[in-house]
Amino acid sequence: MANQQAMPIRHSSNNVCAPMIPFLPRRPMNVAAVEHRGRWTLGRTLQVRCTAASRIAPLRRSANYQPNIWTDERVQSLTGNSTLEQEEKIKRINILKEQTRDLIHQKQQVAEQLQLIDHLQQLGVAYHFKGDIADVLSHLHASLDHVSWQLKEDLHSTALLFRLLRANGFSVSQDLFKTFRDEKGSFEVRCENKIRGLLSLYEAAYLEKEGEIVLKEAMDFATEQLKGFMEEGSVPEAGGLKERVAHALELPLNWRLERVQHRWFIEACHADNTINPLLLEFAKLDFNMVQDIYKSELRELSRWWSELGFSEKLPFFRDRLTENYLWAVGFTYEPDSWRCRMIETKAICFITLIDDIYDVYGTLDELQLFTDVVDRWDLTALDKLPEYMTLCFFALFNTVHEEGYRVMKEKGLNIVPNLKRTWRNQCKAYFEEAKWFHHGQTPKIREYLENAWVSVSGPNILFSAYCVGKDLTQEALKNFPSYHEITRSSSMLLRVYDDIGTSTDEIERGDVAKYIQCSMHEKGVSEEVARGEMRELVKEHWRVVNGALSWDSPFEEYFKNAAVNLARTSQFFYQSGDGYAKADGETKSQIISVLLEPIQI
Repeated sequence: MANQQAMPIRHSSNNVCAPMIPFLPRRPMNVAAVEHRGRWTLGRTLQVRCTAASRIAPLRRSANYQPNIWTDERVQSLTGNSTLEQEEKIKRINILKEQTRDLIHQKQQVAEQLQLIDHLQQLGVAYHFKGDIADVLSHLHASLDHVSWQLKEDLHSTALLFRLLRANGFSVSQDLFKTFRDEKGSFEVRCENKIRGLLSLYEAAYLEKEGEIVLKEAMDFATEQLKGFMEEGSVPEAGGLKERVAHALELPLNWRLERVQHRWFIEACHADNTINPLLLEFAKLDFNMVQDIYKSELRELSRWWSELGFSEKLPFFRDRLTENYLWAVGFTYEPDSWRCRMIETKAICFITLIDDIYDVYGTLDELQLFTDVVDRWDLTALDKLPEYMTLCFFALFNTVHEEGYRVMKEKGLNIVPNLKRTWRNQCKAYFEEAKWFHHGQTPKIREYLENAWVSVSGPNILFSAYCVGKDLTQEALKNFPSYHEITRSSSMLLRVYDDIGTSTDEIERGDVAKYIQCSMHEKGVSEEVARGEMRELVKEHWRVVNGALSWDSPFEEYFKNAAVNLARTSQFFYQSGDGYAKADGETKSQIISVLLEPIQI
């Protein structure tokens, strides 16, 4: 944690000596927002006379998005510990950190080693011990046959071994579970009535890859058994086991947003006497210290966003800076990944703004012009755009070149051409959807998905994360296309989760057709059947993502974890509807929990 204290919580874009293009001087807008008595109209348009141009302005739609509840004034008021308090806590964290490292290296049974590593990861402090944990898991993997023989009667530890190895990039076969199946291949006899073991088997099975029938059967069996125990009321309360089973059945660990899970697990551990109190104290102190880092980053990002002035000048879009920052924390929560969180938050701010221009506000002619300007990356063509688009493109242009300048200065790598290509692809995908909407077309499912995994912004987000990896090299920059499979499936999960959560609201708004409407139109099925198809798509693409979870370098580990976490964060925001556009509810609660409210020590 001492390294965290020394790490600069910096980052103001105002301090980067990048060549900046000034904003155009203000000129009369040749378009007008649709506002009537202070309210945005829903699902219809109004003609507004533009006196500056002495003509009727284009018709506009509005989605009536809720206003931003995390104003810059509110964010700037966030405070952390005083310097003296921080120094005292850092001293205590460093002591606990060394005591924990001693625990990792103590000679102990395999089952105890596995349990310790699992606790460190779920408590959110494993990032301090990456090398130590990798050494332990490498040793276990190298002697896997012997280890699995030692654990042959222990379903819980065997499943934990499988999950930890696979989730941490090691190749491990589903055959590890063959000892728990009978001659007919059934889990039933060996695994009945072992609630703790079944819970571990359930969690392990959600790391299944394509074609792994044994894990599919394990998932179905463990789910059925655990649900049965819960319905019977036979899961004991002791040690928090009942709470953990209910939590897992709601959503498996592999699909959960990590930082939200960390806080839940820390608070759930009070009922678990198997957790070392030393680890629990360490986790609480560390969570709060990292949260102070988040507050500092959020304050700086809020200043940057407020200075751009979009909230006042372009009031038609989803103004969600704080929610965007939570997305970035979801991608990578570790303190030393601050650069990734900063650039990803900025990227998502622009993605949201431009998405709403294409989906809600822009006319088709304007969208054609904007797409062409982004495609050419041409400042000389801006006089063809309405002012709201000019402001948007100028800010995007500046941000892309500023980040490109930083990477060039630090690494000697030119990422600007790659970033420009990413934004071109994004806007072309948006424009394709806009044409479908304006022409009243419902695309075929295949056509929709091939465009939608790009329009949903997954490739854009993942490439931004890729470019800010600390181990990025010229060779790695050229190799990004080789990660197409995990990029596509992670992006497809974002798309499907988004469609599941937002389709109802978007149908009411009259937005472009999404997967549900495409399936209903093409196949003549009900909405319920179409939603079932989407749930199967979720499982299909998770199997692909899981299949890509092996790595040969720290950089590859960093990127693939970002891809997994994109899917997890998507699930979080859309699990109960549109948790992004709607500013209150569960998303607000988790912003408070993860970013603002410290854990009581």
